[in-house]
Amino acid sequence: MLLTAYLVLVGLLALWAVLEFSACHSKQSSVSGSLGNPAFRSFQYAFYRAYVPALAADWLQGPYLYKLYHHYHFLEGQIAIIYVCGFGASVLSGLVSGPLTGRLGRRKSCILFCLLLAGCYLCKLSQDYFVLLTGRVLGGFSSSLLFSSFESWYTHEHTERHDFPAEWLPHTFSQAATWNGAIAVIAGVTANACAEWIGLGPASPSVLAVPLLVLSMALVVRDWDENNGHSSSFTRTCGDGLRCLLRDRRVLLLGAIQALFESVVYIFIFLWTPVLDPHNTPLGVAFSSFMAANAVGSSLYRLATSKRYHLQPMHVLCLSVLMVFFSLFMLTFSTGPGQERPTESLLAFLLIELACGLYFPAMGFLRRRLIPEKEQTGVLNWFRVPLNLLAGLGLLFLHDSDNQTGTRNMFSLCAVTMLLALLSVVSLFSLVRNDPELRLPSSETEANGPEM
Repeated sequence: MLLTAYLVLVGLLALWAVLEFSACHSKQSSVSGSLGNPAFRSFQYAFYRAYVPALAADWLQGPYLYKLYHHYHFLEGQIAIIYVCGFGASVLSGLVSGPLTGRLGRRKSCILFCLLLAGCYLCKLSQDYFVLLTGRVLGGFSSSLLFSSFESWYTHEHTERHDFPAEWLPHTFSQAATWNGAIAVIAGVTANACAEWIGLGPASPSVLAVPLLVLSMALVVRDWDENNGHSSSFTRTCGDGLRCLLRDRRVLLLGAIQALFESVVYIFIFLWTPVLDPHNTPLGVAFSSFMAANAVGSSLYRLATSKRYHLQPMHVLCLSVLMVFFSLFMLTFSTGPGQERPTESLLAFLLIELACGLYFPAMGFLRRRLIPEKEQTGVLNWFRVPLNLLAGLGLLFLHDSDNQTGTRNMFSLCAVTMLLALLSVVSLFSLVRNDPELRLPSSETEANGPEM
């Protein structure tokens, strides 16, 4: 497994480089206006300079999170509860992050993210179960602030303070998404070097992330001005979102697809380490391979929806769900007691990540077209509730059994869940197949943003 993991990573990085080079070559002329503006480039650089360390710090926790809890000799059921508390914190933070950011200010919200995530990482140095639980809750609250606070600050500064054309926004966020993929790959290799090559243990990536958060916070304090959004009441936001869900069956089906698909992804995030770790898999390298596969999927989405191939996001969404269903079907036969096939499991995990790279930009496009802008926050808050509930219940109930049997049962249940997601996709497609608003114009290229 050691050699396989390295070869897979190198192959995926080579494929991603080829796809990105082709994409950059084809769109070079379309962004020449923004890149030729010195004031815009300076402003963009100031944003990236503070944003990139925050992204890197966030990704460093990924490869060795489960391994750290296992290293502290906690049982799988106890670790599952820690993850479930993180899911619950994510739901609550999603509900309050919008009003909080509006009242506190976007710059202060970015600082709050750095403080919360630093607290999360410092808690991981303790072996006390409740301290670790607290750390996971802090991590859940910080997760919703990362993209919403930083990107909303940039959007306001871009359009309101500097008065740059709104057409330049997608270039910044598309470039940020590309950087995010590269940072995730580098974070996995760096975490692997600290934890395994140097032998500092699974807590070392968390320690390394804290100075990055301090750097990001210092740059935000020094370079950024405060801006405030319009803060609507929590009750009104959720009420508007619920009314939108109930009056539009398309939005309801979209929420069902998101809850079913992304709850399976959350369970995958929990399960990949106990499946691969017993077989001498370098966890950081495996994590980097997952992130590279995700980035390849995002590049393939842009290629598939380009003028050359004319695939629509709805088609790509259906393909991504099918890919995950097939992967989970593979995993039910490669993780059973006495039937462990780690290479097949690794390939299935990579296929799941590739599908996620296709899924998130397709889902983002459909959300923008189906959900009115003023109701998006409330609708997305409602989407998160069943998503985290499904993931939490799956982890709590299926791990009462034997580890290997429980893992196989969980993958089987996830396959059934993904089948329900596929049925929801088919139902949605039957409703919108003749809707011109849900089709990409031949000249349009959608930029994808990160959601995991």
